[in-house]
Amino acid sequence: MPDKETMHKNASGQSMRQYRVPAQQQPERLDKVLAQLMPEFSRRRLQGWIHDGHVQVNGQVAKVRQPVQSGDCIVVYEQPDQAELAFEPENIDLTVIAESPDWIVVDKPAGMVTHPGAGNWQGTLLNALLYHYPELDGVSRAGIVHRLDKDTSGIMVVARHERAHTDLVRQLQARTVGRQYQAFVHGRLKGGAAIDLPIGRDRRVAVRMTTRSPLAPKPALTHYVAGRVARLPDVGELTEVRCALHTGRTHQIRVHLAALGYPLLGDVLYGGRHHPLFPRQMLHARQLSFTDFQSGRQCQFEAGWPGDFTALRAHAWPG
Repeated sequence: MPDKETMHKNASGQSMRQYRVPAQQQPERLDKVLAQLMPEFSRRRLQGWIHDGHVQVNGQVAKVRQPVQSGDCIVVYEQPDQAELAFEPENIDLTVIAESPDWIVVDKPAGMVTHPGAGNWQGTLLNALLYHYPELDGVSRAGIVHRLDKDTSGIMVVARHERAHTDLVRQLQARTVGRQYQAFVHGRLKGGAAIDLPIGRDRRVAVRMTTRSPLAPKPALTHYVAGRVARLPDVGELTEVRCALHTGRTHQIRVHLAALGYPLLGDVLYGGRHHPLFPRQMLHARQLSFTDFQSGRQCQFEAGWPGDFTALRAHAWPG
């Protein structure tokens, strides 16, 4: 279609394409023309570039629906796919609890995604790890062996090389990694017990897991011990609960406690209620234990209380 296509990089190293619309071209919408000129890119992606100001027509920032015609000069500044940026190091603060030549124990804050994925390609724990520990670029998944949900805070272990990664994954599979969590749930929960209910994808809501007629259920085992009870304005009674994971299913503690009728404070996906002072699901990975790769000794670590847990405890039990 174009009389001529030229490709080069601008001063910042960004790829740039330039097209001259041929004389016989009838007026047509810019996004349709670009879809013909650059078939290797989806039309949605090209529309995004136009919308964000990365396409010019005759030296002016273009609009998606504007017509182009014979003689027009189109310049496109190619933008990297977000997925291509997923494994880029980013200078993000990282709280390191302990480290050895084989592993790093970190305290992930609430609100940080563990691993890049759709809608969260940057700003993740993985991006932070690659900045502070560049050698992780050569390790599977940058050394990450288990995840925490975005709004769950707390302790995680990261492997510094492939042998340690394989060893820690095997410990997880053998259920010898100890993981203790602290949570606040709605209602007056008493005692302690094992919750042994398979978990799978909810048939009606794709982002939700369930124990009730799930898709592709997998075994899931959680032990819990109920602690102190408090009453908070707007949400009523709350119980502080300690949980131990013996399997690692998606949303496991959230799903299991909700299945008992005691959803987490702030976990609206599973029936919890929102509190203006504590907007996230109140779940914190408090303790972690595993076997050291080299010495064979048992290592145990603890993450400090995040600010919102400290504040909630102060509200629940003042003084």
